[in-house]
Amino acid sequence: MSKLFSRFKLRDLEFKNRIFVSPMCQYSAQDGMAQPWHLVHLGGRAVGGAGLVMVEATAVVPEGRISPYDLGLWSDRHAEALAPIAHFIAEQGAVPAIQLAHAGRKASTDAPWLSRSPLVPGNGGWQVVAPSAIPFSPDSPQPRELAVAELDEVVSAFSTAAKRSLDAGFKVVEIHMAHGYLLHQFLSPLSNLRNDAYGGSLENRARLPLRVARAVRAVWPKHLPLFVRISATDWVEGGWDLPQSLQFCRWLKEAGVDLIDCSSGGMTPDAKIPVGPGFQTPFATAIRKELGIAVGAVGLITEPEQAEQIVATGSADAVFLARELLRDPYWPLHAARKLGVDVPWPVQYVRAKPA
Repeated sequence: MSKLFSRFKLRDLEFKNRIFVSPMCQYSAQDGMAQPWHLVHLGGRAVGGAGLVMVEATAVVPEGRISPYDLGLWSDRHAEALAPIAHFIAEQGAVPAIQLAHAGRKASTDAPWLSRSPLVPGNGGWQVVAPSAIPFSPDSPQPRELAVAELDEVVSAFSTAAKRSLDAGFKVVEIHMAHGYLLHQFLSPLSNLRNDAYGGSLENRARLPLRVARAVRAVWPKHLPLFVRISATDWVEGGWDLPQSLQFCRWLKEAGVDLIDCSSGGMTPDAKIPVGPGFQTPFATAIRKELGIAVGAVGLITEPEQAEQIVATGSADAVFLARELLRDPYWPLHAARKLGVDVPWPVQYVRAKPA
């Protein structure tokens, strides 16, 4: 029996296996609208046998996009454009999921294959915002510090986007609180130097992210799970770290979050990250063991035996794959064969299934 290909249930939602497609920006939207590329890209991973397929970081407001080419969900029209994608993913037996995000000071950049450079207002970009007026890097623009009154608007934008996600047919919402984007910016003492109720102590720095989590949980159906992606550490002395993550995830669990998607880094451009196979899995394991909440492991998980070992040993409840699924959309089908598991293939492809 393979644990990787066993069923997994959160609330009333069941996943056919524990292979989840990570949200991966495609930089292919137009005015935040999903395009045929998104349907083919995400649909292909559903056809490939994943248990969950998650749409890329989808901005809750226009200025929350990482680039002008990112998906958005700030209008009903955006939800309508995403609905066929959610429907097709579900038709393939996978769970359709979407990650809701606001890039904060890391917004307004060019596509990676163009320059990835910051885009300034008047030249395709816009004024970026942050908890404090601290640029991401020496080459990044100065963000505008968000006023307290504007934080209510941030919370409302996430809540409204979650409702639109449900209307579009998604069964899982993940809130992006990682990789140096806005909610992570509030959490980290490296980017949050506020002296009001949203800065200083851990409780204060966690205030806005927790408000967002509670607001999304309030509008998300009780029978459907809510995920949060965190960066478990900034990999920088004096920054966000695992002990703070453990307390924060304890609060997230109390707020009704069902799974922690455990990543790391992204807060500073010069962090020394010890990258290697499964290098972030220990963070997931620590959170699962300490808090008894479901976790997903992500980061250089590439081999079927590696993924099997992670879930079979209880290091994580599921594995999130990213670049490996860019290289091979049918990785789950190939992994099943390698692990000796007979899983159904799409009927259109059965004639090619190895005996």
